[in-house]
Amino acid sequence: MSLISVFFIGIGLSMDAFAVSIAKGMTMKKHEVLRYALILAVFFGMFQALMPLLGWLAGSYFQEIIASFDHWIAFGLLAIIGINMIREALHPDLDQQDASLSLQTILILAIATSIDALAVGISFALLEVDIVLAIVIIGITTFVLSFLAVFIGHFMGGLLEKYAGILGGIILLLIGIKIVIEHTL
Repeated sequence: MSLISVFFIGIGLSMDAFAVSIAKGMTMKKHEVLRYALILAVFFGMFQALMPLLGWLAGSYFQEIIASFDHWIAFGLLAIIGINMIREALHPDLDQQDASLSLQTILILAIATSIDALAVGISFALLEVDIVLAIVIIGITTFVLSFLAVFIGHFMGGLLEKYAGILGGIILLLIGIKIVIEHTL
């Protein structure tokens, strides 16, 4: 598999993390943007690199097991966080010191947006792809796109101010639905 192919796979895998980063950026205060852009980019980049490595290590053994329910796990995690974002936007009095970006939430988002990368890693094992180079490319691509997406989301959130949390939550729910539809059709 060529480097260009791996790069485009990295872009494709990054799209869920990109969309989530936009959604989270929409709800951030100005002083939080750089900090959380770095945090989200690091976590999303690490998990997008880690999952193909785990998939590659597992080889084809787990492919059948994981493929049957990975989309439901991703949907469930994204739905929980999306609904929570909508709830917090509709009831600002429930907001607890930006609980929407706790370490637990960031980990859940990183896992939910990188589950597909696990299956890609399994296919890398079957295709005998240089896994080190592949995970470096995927991790860096995801890092850069997620980092930029937080700023894009923050800009869009400033324009939409009142509805940013609701829109961000809806985006997460739609990503979850998209994942389920792609895996069940």
